[in-house]
Amino acid sequence: MTGTANVVMAAVLAEGTTTIYNAACEPYLQQLCRMLVRMGARISGIGSNLLTIEGVSSLHGTEHTVLPDMIEVGSFIAMAAMTRSELTIKNVSIQNLGIIPESFKRLGIHLEERGDDIYIPAQKEYVIDTFLDGSIMSISDAPWPGLSPDLLSVMLVVATQCKGCVLIHQKMFESRLFFVDKLIDMGAQIILCDPHRAVVVGHNHSMNLRSRRMTSPDIRAGIAMLIAAMAAEGTSTIDNIGQIDRGYQNIEGRLNALGARIRRVE
Repeated sequence: MTGTANVVMAAVLAEGTTTIYNAACEPYLQQLCRMLVRMGARISGIGSNLLTIEGVSSLHGTEHTVLPDMIEVGSFIAMAAMTRSELTIKNVSIQNLGIIPESFKRLGIHLEERGDDIYIPAQKEYVIDTFLDGSIMSISDAPWPGLSPDLLSVMLVVATQCKGCVLIHQKMFESRLFFVDKLIDMGAQIILCDPHRAVVVGHNHSMNLRSRRMTSPDIRAGIAMLIAAMAAEGTSTIDNIGQIDRGYQNIEGRLNALGARIRRVE
């Protein structure tokens, strides 16, 4: 998506017509294009995988409200589920979340849409769906409007405490699942099939995860580790938290305001 955004921003002021095939079309890219159009750019095909941009000589100012971060919204849903807490997430721009709410519902998490807010009630257990023939549910990522790959890590963590089994299939990126060995050390029942697939056997909260010292390899694995640590017994330590900071501003301050006990160590 970042590559498409960079090409779009360069093309709006370039001479001639630029055509972008196989363009990203996530809501973030759509809002960038619409903002540029309000600034005087000429862009057609917004929301599709084919963008045509006619270069203009200059742009002018505009006002724009940035969309909420859908990955952060999904992460907070996961936190509420993992800690069996009641939580309301305000102003999430539901129409731009795609299938994210439905994907969490497949893990048995009840969500209520209240206006533009999402309400997650406290639940004693979360029962993972199965297919009609009774086979194991699989959750995989896909280009928009499919499920964002950035949410598979947190969904995998939630699944460790659900009731049932699920196959997590990370199709779009390499090595995103290699952090699961840390979760296994914490007591999670996970079978890493290959670099892209992991089978999670949920504990159904019959056995809590154990605290560990971990190192965050990337943004999404880092927040997944943080979610696991919040639900684990004892005190966990997560190193290399600069990765988490890249995607979650003042995360410990906001979570502590909700009742978490997180301390940043310099």
